[in-house]
Amino acid sequence: MQILLTILLVAAMIATVFFLIRGIVAFLRTTEADLMGDGPNQSGLKQNKAMQGRIVMQAAAVLIVVLLLLLSRQ
Repeated sequence: MQILLTILLVAAMIATVFFLIRGIVAFLRTTEADLMGDGPNQSGLKQNKAMQGRIVMQAAAVLIVVLLLLLSRQ
């Protein structure tokens, strides 16, 4: 069980880095025209999706660490 959780933890960590890089790339591609428009723009939506994905993956990683710590106490 701990091996499976360790593999899932590594996968969650890699996914977190993936979403982080994706958000940074979306931020760097933001143009002045994107900032001048009214309402949400494509760049902003991509940045928000990347941040949401990163937060979900970080939460999953924290939960897996908690499970691993609980299992190691037994």
